[in-house]
Amino acid sequence: MGAQEKFPGVSIVNGRLAVNANHSFFGEIVEKGYRFWDPNRSKLGAALMKGLKELPIKFGSSVLYLGAAHGFTTSFISDIVGSAGIIYAVEFSERCFKELLPIAEKLKNVVPIKGDARMPETYSWIEKMDVVYCDIADPQQTEVAIRNCSAFLKPKGYLMIAIKTQSIDVTAQPATVAQAEADKLRKAGFDVLEVLNLEPFEEKHYFIVARSRA
Repeated sequence: MGAQEKFPGVSIVNGRLAVNANHSFFGEIVEKGYRFWDPNRSKLGAALMKGLKELPIKFGSSVLYLGAAHGFTTSFISDIVGSAGIIYAVEFSERCFKELLPIAEKLKNVVPIKGDARMPETYSWIEKMDVVYCDIADPQQTEVAIRNCSAFLKPKGYLMIAIKTQSIDVTAQPATVAQAEADKLRKAGFDVLEVLNLEPFEEKHYFIVARSRA
């Protein structure tokens, strides 16, 4: 099996993205210690396949995941951070949250939070995080992410955002929207490290990685 490690715990195996794990929750293939990760179902997976240069999520990381949905990408992040890491998975939808709960129970390092990412004060009890990961469909997505970073991100911590350009401005070109959101981050005190177009895996989606200057 031809495997090339892309980041610690993340590999390209015969041209397919995989993490080091032996379990399957969503019908994905598990083979010889690799759990294959479909980039068509995950913005982070798509970003990795599009050549993401820096993955701040690693073994032992603490991650605040805004918009965890039913837990697909969350489960792969769980595999990466391992037993020494933790993920606080915030989800607003009742249906998605119910689907997330049994996944979180099996993973052990995922804390599901039924909450609104626009109101970080409602889960103010969580500690400071290494990474804030934001994947919500909201016109104010970047502002919501910044607000959560102000509350929970450690100094020099990382922000990762899956930008749904159609949720922000349906009339503008997706690349224009993505750059405008990146500019908001720069003005808010972040260094923007990468802006990736996620096509063909995700239409009209971009992925931004930024690091707090503070």
